[in-house]
Amino acid sequence: MRRYNFGYFIAEGFRSIVNHGLMSFAAVCMSVCCLLIMGSFTLVAVNANAMLAEWEDENIILAYVDETLDEEAVSALQATLESIPNVQETTFTSREEAMEKYKDSNEDNKLLTDLPAEVFRDRYQIQVESLAQMSETIEQIKGTPGVAKIRTDPQVTEGFMVIRNIASLVAVILVIVLFLMSLFIISNTVKLATFNRREEIAIMKMCGATNAFVRWPFVVEGMILGLIGAGVAFALQWGLYRLIDAAVTTSDTLRLITLLPFAGMAPMLFLVFLVTGLIIGVLGSVLAIGKFLQV
Repeated sequence: MRRYNFGYFIAEGFRSIVNHGLMSFAAVCMSVCCLLIMGSFTLVAVNANAMLAEWEDENIILAYVDETLDEEAVSALQATLESIPNVQETTFTSREEAMEKYKDSNEDNKLLTDLPAEVFRDRYQIQVESLAQMSETIEQIKGTPGVAKIRTDPQVTEGFMVIRNIASLVAVILVIVLFLMSLFIISNTVKLATFNRREEIAIMKMCGATNAFVRWPFVVEGMILGLIGAGVAFALQWGLYRLIDAAVTTSDTLRLITLLPFAGMAPMLFLVFLVTGLIIGVLGSVLAIGKFLQV
């Protein structure tokens, strides 16, 4: 079995980067730009998904209790509702509590604040696990004995689902397109650098060097460039995210937007950048050198 000196390949990879400094710098810049764009769209999608999840939590079902039930039956109704599939949590609100909440939200209207508690009904606030099963859950709650009526807005639920699906689809498409663009750009950048060494490669081939022996230094070079690009892109992404987070926090018009802490996403994002940078660098180098090995 043929053995290769990988120390030689690593040294050759670094030597090639130094000798072709301008092209190496261009390759790193292209890699950084593409990774930065990919990372930015990914973070936007992650934050949008988190915000949608918070809005989903506020999209609850109100189940009004039949007024003919006694206290024991009302308490038993909670266990029945929680046994329904897709029901995550139920919270009981008495008519007195409902009256106080209504008065607090309409304290400027004296006519409404004088309403007696009897006008209101005991109710359960029901939080579901998945909006995708919302319709089935609503039908089961409607058919539960002891539930007089329910209040929910299926149009809002459907809107949440549509927004989430569109956001996820757009994020996936953008990441795939940007990855292919990155691969194309890096491949052509490395190809330009390799073109200047075509005579050197031809001489090595005529001296009996195998394709693998010729290819490995370029693969190592691509790996190094990919890792450098990933590190620089991650640092810039961190700084850019902190600037945006500070701008959102201090802005009155953007106060409805909440961003996730970058520290919680940093390890996974760093790993994704490293893997993507390696793949782009290695594949770009392999694709670039392929035609020059045909001697």
